[in-house]
Amino acid sequence: MSTLLEPPPIHLPKQGARPLIGLARRVGLALFLVVFVALLAYFDRDDYKDAAGNEVNLVDCFYYATVSITTTGYGDIIPVTDRARLVTTLLITPARILFLIILVSTTLEVLAERTRTAYRQKAWRKRLREHIIVCGFGTKGRAAIRTLQARGVPDASIVVVDLHTGPIEAAQRAGFAVVQGDAALAEVLRAAGIEDANAIVIAPSRDDAAVLMTLSARELNATAAISASVREEENAHLLRQSGATSVIVSSASAGRLLGNATHSPHVVEVLEDLLGVGEGLDIIEREVPDDMVGRPLRDVEGGAPVLAVVRGGEILHFDDERAATVQAGDRVVCLCTN
Repeated sequence: MSTLLEPPPIHLPKQGARPLIGLARRVGLALFLVVFVALLAYFDRDDYKDAAGNEVNLVDCFYYATVSITTTGYGDIIPVTDRARLVTTLLITPARILFLIILVSTTLEVLAERTRTAYRQKAWRKRLREHIIVCGFGTKGRAAIRTLQARGVPDASIVVVDLHTGPIEAAQRAGFAVVQGDAALAEVLRAAGIEDANAIVIAPSRDDAAVLMTLSARELNATAAISASVREEENAHLLRQSGATSVIVSSASAGRLLGNATHSPHVVEVLEDLLGVGEGLDIIEREVPDDMVGRPLRDVEGGAPVLAVVRGGEILHFDDERAATVQAGDRVVCLCTN
């Protein structure tokens, strides 16, 4: 695999107002101060003279406001009465100070932006443990994230990896940290904290990309659960050989639903309900409580239908004789209502 010359960009969720909005507000306030000083001078224009001793007009007042509030101070327009000097002291000087504060604070913010971004990224990396990496923020990736959220996974525990600008901006607006780059590259996955990830979701638009991403992810993390999606069933075995824990064939799954819908539309409705999280029926996998060990399978979930028992990595259907009694370490896949 190729290597990157520079670390992949990391885009953290934005905090507060967007930078352009904040800059526009400051520019607006600065212009207001210029207009304010110009109008003060114009209403008191009889108390101001130019270098030749002539009276000033509106243009002269705006010129005076500009050079005065920016502390340029050419001295070609000056207050000639005590009242005008008092106005300069009490009103124009504070406006000049406020203008300088706006100028200095904006400059410091621009200069400190890189440092603040580096600090946020460092703090983000320090908190990044047992998170879930979603490779691809397309239709499948977004649907996977919605399911994770419905299962109670916080947004801060989800890291998106994508190469394209549109999905990156969409993920950032949604509140997720994003690593920009190709998820098939080790450097990009390391930037997403692959070594400390609890699970990886592989959801690109192309099957060959899914295989490469799965290979890279499994090489860098031997224990994380990897869920991968492919469009064609003939490529599913490549993902399993690459180290995927679960493989979803999107085209075949959609085809089976379409076939069922032809003769059994209500079956499809039930299946769609099961695939949704948080509404109606849910399929849940969980460990068997210690007090249920040795009990009949029908008693484990208080009468809720149990579909299968996971024992030592093997899936035992509910009608399997070995699943009649649950054992320590078993996990059950059951139906429950919300």
